[in-house]
Amino acid sequence: MTLFTYLIPFLVVLTVLVFVHEFGHYWVARRNGVRVETFSIGFGPELFGFNDRHGTRWKFSAVPLGGYVKMFGDADAASSPSAALDGMTEDQRSVSFHHKPVGQRAAIAAAGPIANFLFSIVALFFLFLIGGHPFPPAVVGDVSAGGAAAEAGIRPGDRITSIDGTAVDRFAELGVAVRGGNGKAVTLGVERGDEALSVALTPRQDTVPTADGGSATIWRLGIAADTGPYGVVEAARMSVSESWAIVSMTASALGQMVSGQRGTEDLGGPLRIAQMSGEVYQVGIVALLWFMAILSINLGLINLVPIPMLDGGHLLFCAIEAIRGRPLGARAQEYGFRLGLALVLTLMLFATWNDLVQLKVVAFFKGLVS
Repeated sequence: MTLFTYLIPFLVVLTVLVFVHEFGHYWVARRNGVRVETFSIGFGPELFGFNDRHGTRWKFSAVPLGGYVKMFGDADAASSPSAALDGMTEDQRSVSFHHKPVGQRAAIAAAGPIANFLFSIVALFFLFLIGGHPFPPAVVGDVSAGGAAAEAGIRPGDRITSIDGTAVDRFAELGVAVRGGNGKAVTLGVERGDEALSVALTPRQDTVPTADGGSATIWRLGIAADTGPYGVVEAARMSVSESWAIVSMTASALGQMVSGQRGTEDLGGPLRIAQMSGEVYQVGIVALLWFMAILSINLGLINLVPIPMLDGGHLLFCAIEAIRGRPLGARAQEYGFRLGLALVLTLMLFATWNDLVQLKVVAFFKGLVS
């Protein structure tokens, strides 16, 4: 049961997102005349695979924590230049990644993260179109007649930006704040078109039945979210805006970690992803699709970090080459890839340690020792 609940969803989620990322590299490389030698899901020894008519080996490898596309002229899976570049024939140069113009190489490097961003947009589009928004923004969809919000002048379409000065983004945050206030008056910041309003109102008391046959008192503003499902145009607009919101929040969180304004305990590795994959799988397909969209954007953003070994490192080398008019020397690139490998491995070890701490594995072993 544990294998099915956690490991299988984790492998499915990771395989889909890695395939999307690497297919972005593959597709743009092929469009620019680069010969792709290997398309691998996972690292290490090959488990199974096949050759297509273009000579590309498509395979699954033993360690399913990523993947790579190895192009002609690459020395390894990280696309570091081969030592044989200078001895290539003219025909070989024409299909070599490292002999393509800098603009084409930059496009190939950027294609993986872009594919991840596009996947998120498409996934959210179908989610909003078919099932609606599982975590709707703080936009009023309906106002109950005679309720506190109706009497205060709240209208459908109003966006709630704050409650008692605390910024809110999701509709669920309003419910948490109102329930925690135990009926006290609140002041809502409201956006209505180009207008910014401040609306004071007092939640109304209501009694609802409980699962054990009793009753409970809750407090209501008298508004409901617009959860959809939405039409094609609105679903498309919302999928783009939600993807951008996820990008902004993720980039902001990473920046705060780097600057020390935020702790690094939220930085998760494969164990945490496996745990979350299993948990959202048990909730349902809607939650799983939402999780995959968020994870896809995270994968795209991390790969854009300007560290050699990552796509952002390749883009950095391309930018330096474009400015200098010639590429960095082989020794400088070699040192860059070594540094990048060290940084990536360090980050992976740190994230895995975070996972072990958060999952209380470290505390368990400490208890055994003590």
